Amino acid sequence: MKLVVGLGNPGKKYAGTRHNAGYQAIKVVADHFSFGKTENKYDALYVAGEIEGESVILAQPCSYMNKSGRVVRKFIDYYQIDVNDVIIVYDDLDLPVGKLRIRKNGSSGGHNGIKSIIYQLGSREFCRIRVGIGRPPVGLNVTEYVLGPFSRQEKKIMKQTYQDIIAVLKIICKEDYQTAMNKYN
Repeated sequence: MKLVVGLGNPGKKYAGTRHNAGYQAIKVVADHFSFGKTENKYDALYVAGEIEGESVILAQPCSYMNKSGRVVRKFIDYYQIDVNDVIIVYDDLDLPVGKLRIRKNGSSGGHNGIKSIIYQLGSREFCRIRVGIGRPPVGLNVTEYVLGPFSRQEKKIMKQTYQDIIAVLKIICKEDYQTAMNKYN
């Protein structure tokens, strides 16, 4: 069983922002595979289904980004999911808008959601799908930028990016992480 968690912040205030790219990815994936009715458990909205014959839980933590690790820990403990079967989808300032980077492990790179997950799991050995949101233009601070909406052009790019995430998850579930990394990195 795989646990795929899209990071973001809860509430209408943050819907559609760059920082919620992970949330949006989960919604697109769930809709694509017709996973069904979303439930609320362990301080997360989640839905279960199958991708390429693999059981998958898709989750969006209802806690703020910096507390995402608690939610991931609860799902791992309840469903007895191995850390190696956890996939975190989140925004990354250091990648151009729409660019994906898949890693099997590593540091937080300064991302508070990933810091929280590493702390709660006591491990860095989980897969990350980093979704590029680009850097803010000169004169706009990082917080304003990540909590702002995508431009019309960026939304077009992100629409394709979410389709790429679907393809990445299919590869990971059918084959392995390395194959997905070789194709999309």
